[in-house]
Amino acid sequence: MNQEMPVPKTVSPAALAAFLAAVVLSLACTHEATVKAAVKADKDRKAAPNFTLADVNGQKVQLSDYKGKVVLLDFWATWCGPCKVEIPWFMEFEQTYKNKGFAVLGVSMDDDGWTVVKPYLQQLKVNYRIVLGNDKVGELYGGVDSLPTTFLIDRQGKIAATHVGLAGGKDDFKNEIVNLLGPAEAPHAGLLPPSRGALAFFTRAN
Repeated sequence: MNQEMPVPKTVSPAALAAFLAAVVLSLACTHEATVKAAVKADKDRKAAPNFTLADVNGQKVQLSDYKGKVVLLDFWATWCGPCKVEIPWFMEFEQTYKNKGFAVLGVSMDDDGWTVVKPYLQQLKVNYRIVLGNDKVGELYGGVDSLPTTFLIDRQGKIAATHVGLAGGKDDFKNEIVNLLGPAEAPHAGLLPPSRGALAFFTRAN
């Protein structure tokens, strides 16, 4: 759903550029996709489907390997503009919380595989694990028709929150991660009110 963005009568060139960028991102939306956020109550969470995929070194990775940790599971692709916006956030979360029971796991949905993914990861210096996804795994998670699609999984391996596209922003992700890590993290995490970022995502081609 496209959001109406009022234009102020007087804007600086920088503000105008930012506004136009937000409009472009907003136009990437489709009417079929929905955006879900906020951490679900324990009773409403369902188990995250397990899978086995290979990382860039050919090592097999299972989601169940992460049981006991809070996991940010991100379905993305190199051609996805909003994905590139989120990746630095996720790199920061990995660095900040990796020693506190948290991990980021990226699932690339690129049809061209490691040929395009590996140099992309090297360029951005991605510091978390990436595996190569497929349609079978995508179907386990509802089809993943829009990218990015990101799931926050609690320590019991249940899906606690789902984000489709750039909705809310970095601070919403941070607040949810801190919530799932537990009370010990809250005093040090600098919880911020939910932001109102532009909604943007790309729909995968059939």
